Amino acid sequence: MSHRSKVGLPAAAVLAILATFMVALSLPSPGGAAPPGCANRTNTTYKALLDCVTLEGVRAHQAALQAIADANGGTRAAATPGYDASVDYVVETLEGAGWSVELHQFDFTVAEPIQQLTPLPPVTHESGDVSGSALGTVTAAVVPVDINLTPPRANTSGCDGAFTEAAVGDPLTADPAGPDDFAGFPDGAIALIQRGGCSFALKVANAQTAGAGAVILFNQGNTPERSGLLTNITAEPPPLSAFTTITVPVVGASFAAGELLARPGSTATVSVVNEPQTNVIAELDGRNDDNVVMAGAHLDSVVEGPGINDNGSGSAALLETAVMIAKVKPENTLRFAWWGAEEAGLVGSTAYVEDLSEAELGRIAMYMNYDMVGSPNYVTMVYDADVSTFPAPSGVSIPAGSTAIEDLYESYYTMIGEPYDDTEFSGRSDYQAFIENDIPSGGLFTGAEEIKTAEQQAIWGGTTGAQFDPCYHQACDTFANNNDHVLEVNSDLIAFAALTFAFSTQSVNGVPGRSVPGSSSITLPAPAGPEGTFEP
Repeated sequence: MSHRSKVGLPAAAVLAILATFMVALSLPSPGGAAPPGCANRTNTTYKALLDCVTLEGVRAHQAALQAIADANGGTRAAATPGYDASVDYVVETLEGAGWSVELHQFDFTVAEPIQQLTPLPPVTHESGDVSGSALGTVTAAVVPVDINLTPPRANTSGCDGAFTEAAVGDPLTADPAGPDDFAGFPDGAIALIQRGGCSFALKVANAQTAGAGAVILFNQGNTPERSGLLTNITAEPPPLSAFTTITVPVVGASFAAGELLARPGSTATVSVVNEPQTNVIAELDGRNDDNVVMAGAHLDSVVEGPGINDNGSGSAALLETAVMIAKVKPENTLRFAWWGAEEAGLVGSTAYVEDLSEAELGRIAMYMNYDMVGSPNYVTMVYDADVSTFPAPSGVSIPAGSTAIEDLYESYYTMIGEPYDDTEFSGRSDYQAFIENDIPSGGLFTGAEEIKTAEQQAIWGGTTGAQFDPCYHQACDTFANNNDHVLEVNSDLIAFAALTFAFSTQSVNGVPGRSVPGSSSITLPAPAGPEGTFEP
């Protein structure tokens, strides 16, 4: 692809280009209010649909999610009342618009608070969820495993045992002759293991093999970032590991909790329970019910905040598209999903795909993922399916047809004069389970904890040296944590893509369709090419 100049277009020039293209394609002008009666009319053309999918409508859904969080302890995380209320809001909105809605239930393990029974008066410690943990409740002595509470607290706690790894993320292999952190470990005791030195998977494998009845993984305590609650981590062994299955409950804890639990004579209760959660799955029947166009956004937040950008932005934009496209009679069946427990390790989307039969998987033509599309210090990014910037990560296979989805997004940005860049096609969001089943996928992203460079500031504006989302996974990810411009642009693009593929997926999977009504003479421009501001 050719690359655009690294100098951003002036705002007036962007608006002039946008106006020209909107006239040519009969699309709405940016920033206008929705015409009356939008939700009750058939928005079959690009102009009609994009007239009706407005920033105001998307922000209204975000405001509703903020109100839900405010009423439920400031969070909408999975297994909280805030998530349940978020599900209710989405379901009521979709059913009111006329969609067929189902709730897909999936198992979800939840770490109960750690109850320390001795040597102090009983005290409760907040616990964190660990992906891969088994269910169960264990009350036993707490036995520290080669921990280091003295600054700078470097350690290899739990790294030496029955298994080893060449590097973090590599398969676990048997190591019967190596040193052993667990020599003399009491059978059935709770292993207290500190972060550091090796993967959580290796620490848990070694503890379980040594006879631990449960495992507490506590944060390292060497920096402020590594002192708080250890949560949303995985202890699942990598593929091809000699150790394959976790059979004991595993929870996370803060460094401060670890210090108290490490006291001689400590006993505690560790409990991991199942609290089934739900995905919201909405469907709009098409003439070809064997060619299903899917799009999704995760509905849950992290525990620490309301998650109005991550991912109230994608959830709200997809919901407003659903409301405004509901009266369309598409060629292909549309299926939109609001996923649960993404923040706990893509749990909801993975469970959904795993529950589909081979025949049902074969009906899905494509999947589009919308996770964080309104970041306040944004860079406009598209999943790099054609690997023009980022090589595919090890183990990630990009399904044929994914590039066609990327091209549509990039052509739209080019059409309206919006600069864009690539983001790695990594599978690190809810499209992972789809690409693992060879379903063409794509998506949009506006950035999380990455730091904006001076080059990026010159193109997209914002603040050099600050995160793309300064409130990423924090309590300040509120309704105010937003950029109106990029949220409006991406909401229109989400609607544009949904309508395009609702009528034809031929560019993606070769299944013939028909043109969007009124668009037979429209040809999108070739993508201008990514700005190239990221190093692969």
